[in-house]
Amino acid sequence: MTTATPALGLTASRQLPAWLAEQRTSLAFTTYQAGKLFFVGLQPDRSLSIFERTFNRCMGLCAHGSTLWMSSLVQLWRFENVLAPGATHEGYDALFVPQLGYTTGDLDIHDIAVDGDGAPVFVNTLFGCLARPSVTHSFRPVWRPPFLSKLAPEDRCHLNGLAMRDGKPGWVTAGSRSDVADGWRDRRTSGGCVLDVATGDVVVDGLSMPHSPRWYRDRLWLLDSGSGWFGWVDPSRGVFERVCFCPGFARGLGFVGDFAVVGLSKPRDSSTFADLALADELRRRDADARCGLQIIDLRTGDAVHWLRIEGVVSELYDVVPLPGIRRPMALGFVTDEIRRMLTIEG
Repeated sequence: MTTATPALGLTASRQLPAWLAEQRTSLAFTTYQAGKLFFVGLQPDRSLSIFERTFNRCMGLCAHGSTLWMSSLVQLWRFENVLAPGATHEGYDALFVPQLGYTTGDLDIHDIAVDGDGAPVFVNTLFGCLARPSVTHSFRPVWRPPFLSKLAPEDRCHLNGLAMRDGKPGWVTAGSRSDVADGWRDRRTSGGCVLDVATGDVVVDGLSMPHSPRWYRDRLWLLDSGSGWFGWVDPSRGVFERVCFCPGFARGLGFVGDFAVVGLSKPRDSSTFADLALADELRRRDADARCGLQIIDLRTGDAVHWLRIEGVVSELYDVVPLPGIRRPMALGFVTDEIRRMLTIEG
């Protein structure tokens, strides 16, 4: 007997292409479960353009100018858009080429950011620390939560998210404050917290598997994934203010003008996702968990546009807007295209 691989299906809200055109942006997102990097843009006729490449367990994404950073199973990749302004390649106005790769080993890298000097910093979830790539070792640790007694490859607290402020790491999210191997799973329903990197203090706790903290327009936004809510944190009161319910396990958060773009996943059928408030809220709303993207108007808290994904892809990790790019693509390592793409600096 053979089992057919389920087809990939994408369905968009009617006005999503118009929104992309109005905002002059495209989107990129990763799915580690299927090992794909996706780009969503517009074709010349203003219909959606969907482009994908295969990378083993790709997760964290960070867009910085013409550079796109992405983590995969054992490497951290730096992609560069090699097209000059106004140039195109086969109808695409951005071509991201993996120009530089750091071999890190399986660190379970989650969020990636770029500091004020243009250097990458990432969340090393396996060791529970913030780290930088190294040219001689797997990583260079730069910070760890004060409740962790040592650096150990044990995923003790499930450190996963990073928000930058003024070019420096500002806040991180963790699944718990556990200091034993894999201890965060025992606290997944209410042990999540946000920490201030500068002081090590807990800004807010009582969260459920929080992800994707982002500093935007003088607010610290995040996804309380286990409960299904997108919102913001008031550090002075230690309160998470809910803004919009997300019908799925939310991971990946970016901003475009007055809008937030949230990645949604279908919860895995495993003990990690059991007993979460998200499931109860979905039942109360008579809804099923979705995989895809949800675009939220920050002014109203309404979900105004969406992209639903069915079939082989059921979990996303990160999403980033690509402002000023209409139709992006990338090169990977599966086909021979990368052999023929030759560019000269200057």
